[in-house]
Amino acid sequence: MNIHNDTLTITAADRGFAAEYLDSLSLVERLHRLLLDVLKDEFERVGVLEINPVQALLLFNVGDNEVTAGELKSRGYYQGSNVSYNLKKLVEMGYMHHKRCEIDRRAVRVSLTPKGHDVHKIVARLFSRHAQGLQGKDVLSFDQITQINGTLKRVERYWSDQIRYIY
Repeated sequence: MNIHNDTLTITAADRGFAAEYLDSLSLVERLHRLLLDVLKDEFERVGVLEINPVQALLLFNVGDNEVTAGELKSRGYYQGSNVSYNLKKLVEMGYMHHKRCEIDRRAVRVSLTPKGHDVHKIVARLFSRHAQGLQGKDVLSFDQITQINGTLKRVERYWSDQIRYIY
């Protein structure tokens, strides 16, 4: 983009990049929704019907860690706005333990129960099968997945900077 005499001039190249950027945003959103559908199908296949895909991802991401709700978001384990609701439901259903933090009594620390670890294992096996399939069927090579991850991390950093530093 060129700025000339306080007028914004958008070149054809800028329009092309903007169109590709919008396509990328749409694809990321579709991939996330599709991931949730894949998880839902897997849990239906194995007969675990009481938890939803968002809760299954949360259990997968917590794994062997003991964390607070705030840490779930800051570590990138959970992106939703209703983390408290899902944690409460997972505790009620026996997938997570919760206890007051010894240092800050207002905070609650959560960890997986054996039942939660079972869900973690189901998701881990699913993701392992996907990784093997993507590579085995030449959908993605190691170099390609590494490049995708690097690119997405740069976009994540850019967006984080936009939130923190408002240009």
